[in-house]
Amino acid sequence: MEAKASAKYIRIAPRKVQIVCDLIRGKSVAQASAILLNTPKAASEPLLKLLRSCAANAENNFEMNPEKLYVAKVFVGPGPILKRIMPRARGSAARINKRTSHITMVLAEKE
Repeated sequence: MEAKASAKYIRIAPRKVQIVCDLIRGKSVAQASAILLNTPKAASEPLLKLLRSCAANAENNFEMNPEKLYVAKVFVGPGPILKRIMPRARGSAARINKRTSHITMVLAEKE
């Protein structure tokens, strides 16, 4: 049995979120929570919120044991890009891409 949760339109670039996702993949929920609380990255805050949401889904919707849960899958995909411009020299403009992320987390129970 697996419990799933996703966070969409997070205003952090996917490549920055991927670094933190790699830290918690395969860890128990308690261990992953401790890692996220002590990681000084901007992506750790939305990932911690998502982890807690996914753990609550597992406990309340699927009656899973919260002590046996571990992060089975966590992956991030690109969301829509907010396109902005920055004025440059001689009347030209440079494009700024403000990237967003869709994060999906799946928790499973250890046998």
